[in-house]
Amino acid sequence: MSKILVIGGGAAGMMAAAAAAEEGHSVVLYEKNEKLGKKLYITGKGRCNVTNACDFESFFENVVSNPKFLYSSYGRWNSWDLMDWLEARGLKLKTERGNRVFPASDKSSDVIRTFQKALERLGVVISLNTEVEGLWVEEDRCRGILIKETGKIPADAVIVATGGLSYPTTGSTGDGYRWAGKAGHTVTGLRPALVPMEAVFGDGTPVSELQGLALKNVAVRIQKGQKDLAGDFGEMMFTHFGVSGPVLLSASSVAARELEKGPLELFIDWKPALRDDQLDARILREFEAAKNKLLKNVAGNLLPVRAVPVVLRLSGVPPERPVHEVTKEERLRLVHTLKEFPMRLTGLRGYSEAVITQGGISVKEVHPATMESKKVKHLFFAGEVLDVDAYTGGFNLQIAWSTGHAAGKAAGKPEELGNSSKPEGRREE
Repeated sequence: MSKILVIGGGAAGMMAAAAAAEEGHSVVLYEKNEKLGKKLYITGKGRCNVTNACDFESFFENVVSNPKFLYSSYGRWNSWDLMDWLEARGLKLKTERGNRVFPASDKSSDVIRTFQKALERLGVVISLNTEVEGLWVEEDRCRGILIKETGKIPADAVIVATGGLSYPTTGSTGDGYRWAGKAGHTVTGLRPALVPMEAVFGDGTPVSELQGLALKNVAVRIQKGQKDLAGDFGEMMFTHFGVSGPVLLSASSVAARELEKGPLELFIDWKPALRDDQLDARILREFEAAKNKLLKNVAGNLLPVRAVPVVLRLSGVPPERPVHEVTKEERLRLVHTLKEFPMRLTGLRGYSEAVITQGGISVKEVHPATMESKKVKHLFFAGEVLDVDAYTGGFNLQIAWSTGHAAGKAAGKPEELGNSSKPEGRREE
């Protein structure tokens, strides 16, 4: 029996502690907060999108950074394994649109409670309100941890699952990055991800004009020069500072690095179901039915009323013009603006609004099969602290579960699992 210390009581830490205890090891889980899963509690607007029940290939298509690193850990412990594990411990699950998996109760607290009960049954010692100060590393080996009140605490292996920098009020303060750097690891550039973006309209005017306006079934495209960086279809919202909503949060993970270099162009297609010629025909029908009305009044049949002044301004068509006086050229400019409504992205919002952190401990310095450091023996990493991230939809939590499980299973016997980076198989329903 080995003594395993896990730092961090979030998704990756709880999974790692459970997996290590299932191997028969003595496990202590340290959490600086007053309870486990504080960030997990607020995920999915309190519903907790625990994973995504997609097929094997689709999972990796949704991983933004370093997907190949996850081949082994996800191959050993995938979405279906997690769902089986949770349901075997009494948590009922349901699958919604986009293969997103939630607890049937829609309560993230039930997920946390399931893990807490599992940890207690496995004999894991949970030390709450305990802040770890650092790692005890000597001669390229992690020998334990440092706690201010008690000093050095020895261990056979240590798993760092301290999360990133997003939602700092939940305790995510970047401790793991600092410790890893001090132990000789490379920490790649850190930035908020799955985060709202700051923006202005194409004419440079503030977006606050449409603050609070939510759009459904729109298509968005982010472009740098002539190169498309990201595109998606779904829901978005205008805010006082820029844009948010599911399609923009996902796009932010791709755009984040480029935004550090300068502004990007965002185009919104208000009518993605219609080709340009079909939209033009639709506008003509609206005009024919209201020949003597002003354009600003007729445009409300095509758009949310609040958006009409902005769209007409950017299309350059006078809003007070009667529709029978609108020229073909002006009408086509309106079509173009509706299909490619121009905005300029100027930056990302901060970590307090970000779902995850992009960047982290370089995966080149971590064994993909075991999550053990290549630089420091018996030191393991799991979850958001690693330089791996994905789109929304349960994928980031699955990364936490898979890497946490790999670290927990290997922590007491790192030499036995090898360092293969190929998936061991797949299972789908």
